[in-house]
Amino acid sequence: METYADLLTAIAPASGETRTIFDPATGDSVGEAPVHTVEDLERAVDAATAAQPAWAALSHEARSAALLLAADAVERNAEELARLLSREQGKPLNGPNARFEVGACSAWLRTAAGTELAAETVVDDGETHAEIHYRPIGVIGAIGPWNWPMMITIWQIAPALRMGNAVVVKPSEYTPLSVLALIHVLNQELPVGLLSVVSGGREVGARLAEHPAIGKIMFTGSTATGKAIIKSSAGTVKRLTLELGGNDAGIVLPDADPKAIAEDLFWGAFINTGQTCAALKRLYVHEDIYDAVCEELTKVAAAMPMGVGLDENNVLGPLQNKAQFDIVARLVEAARNSGARVLLGGNPEAGQPGYFYPTTLVADIDNNNPLVTEEQFGPALPIISYSTVDEAVEMANGLDVGLGASVWSSDLDLARSVAARIQAGTVWINKHGAVDPRIPFGGAKQSGYGLEFGVEGLKALGVPQVING
Repeated sequence: METYADLLTAIAPASGETRTIFDPATGDSVGEAPVHTVEDLERAVDAATAAQPAWAALSHEARSAALLLAADAVERNAEELARLLSREQGKPLNGPNARFEVGACSAWLRTAAGTELAAETVVDDGETHAEIHYRPIGVIGAIGPWNWPMMITIWQIAPALRMGNAVVVKPSEYTPLSVLALIHVLNQELPVGLLSVVSGGREVGARLAEHPAIGKIMFTGSTATGKAIIKSSAGTVKRLTLELGGNDAGIVLPDADPKAIAEDLFWGAFINTGQTCAALKRLYVHEDIYDAVCEELTKVAAAMPMGVGLDENNVLGPLQNKAQFDIVARLVEAARNSGARVLLGGNPEAGQPGYFYPTTLVADIDNNNPLVTEEQFGPALPIISYSTVDEAVEMANGLDVGLGASVWSSDLDLARSVAARIQAGTVWINKHGAVDPRIPFGGAKQSGYGLEFGVEGLKALGVPQVING
C-alpha cells in the first residue's frame, strides 16, 4: 500500500510540460499533471502493440487471475485513491461518491474476470457444426470523461484486458491525476506496456481516434465529441463503443407513493451532484400526486449536505469545472425567467471558493424550457406535470437522446408496460441509474451505440470468428 504522498510522487511527471490541477471545491492545487504529446502517444501505442500478443496468448483463466490481482491492488490503495479523486473531481468521500467509485473499480475488475464467455454453437445438425468464438481485437483506445474518471476507465479497460487486448487510455484534461494514479496501481500487477495512460489534449485524442494501430475506440462523453470520433475513425474502419450524452426522463405514475420514492428519486437525479450521464434529468409526475411528490422530494433534497469532499459529513460536492457551473446557472436562470417555480436552491452564493451550485428543484415548468430540453449535467431538476400516461411517454420520447429512463409505480406489471414504450437503452423500475457489471448497458438514438458490461460487454471487445466445419 502506498501513502497519499507516495501516490502523488509516483505519478508526478519526471520531465516535460506540466499543468496544475486545482481542487474544484477550494481552488487549491492538487498536483501537477503531465501534458503528453502525440509523440508520447506513439510510444505508448508501440509498447502496447509489442506487449499484446503475449497477453493474448495466455488463457482466459490466466488473464482473469491477473485482473483479480489488479483488483487486490486497487483495494490495497483504496483510501488514497478516493482522497485523490475527491480533491481532483470534487465529489465527497461518502455517499455514492469517491469511496463508492473506487470500490466499483475493484467490483468491475472482479466481474470481468469472473464472467464466462464460451464458444457458442449456432448449428449442430449432424451435417454442419458452426461455432462463434471471440478473438482479441489488438490495441484498444479508451477515452474517458471527468465525472466518473476512475470507474468509467475501468469499465473500458477491464473487459478489454480480459479479452486479450492491450489498452491505451486518454483521460479527461480535467481529471488526469485520478486516472494516472489508477493506472499506476493496476500496472503493479500487469505486464509492462500492456496498459498505459497518455494525459494529453485534443490533438492526442484525435490521433488516437484515427491511429491505424488502434483496433477499437471506447468513448464516454458528449454526443458532439462522439460524432467527431466517428468521423476520425472512419478511415481505418475502427470498431466503436460510444456512450454519449443523455437527458434521462423519469415517469411517476399516479399510483406511486410520493414519500416512499422520494429518496430514490433524489439519488437518481443528484448522484455525483447530478454529473452523471445516466442520471434522472427530467421528472414527469402525474397531476394527481404532483404537489405531494414536489413536497417530499424537497424535504429530502433540503437535508442533503453539500460542501468540500474531504469533509466526512458531506454527500454532495461542487461542479467539477466552471464551464459546467455556467451551464447549470444559465439553464436555471432561463427557467426562472420563464415563470417556473423554484422550490429549492437556484441562488449560488457569490464570492465563495469552488464551483458550488445549490441543490435546485424547479416546478411548474414547460416541457419546452431549456432546462428540460438541454442536458444540465448538474444539481438542478425540472419537474413537469402530466395528465395522461400517453402524454408522459410522448414527452419522455420527444428528444433525440435515449441513454436511460425510469418508471415509478406500485404496480410492477403496469410499470413494465410503460417502460416498454420508452425509447432508451435502459429503463429502470422504481430506481434510476443503477448500473450493474453483470447487466448490459448502452444508449439509444444519439446517446450512442454498443454495449458494455456482462457477456455482451466482453463480446464487444472481441472479433467474432465463425468456425464452420
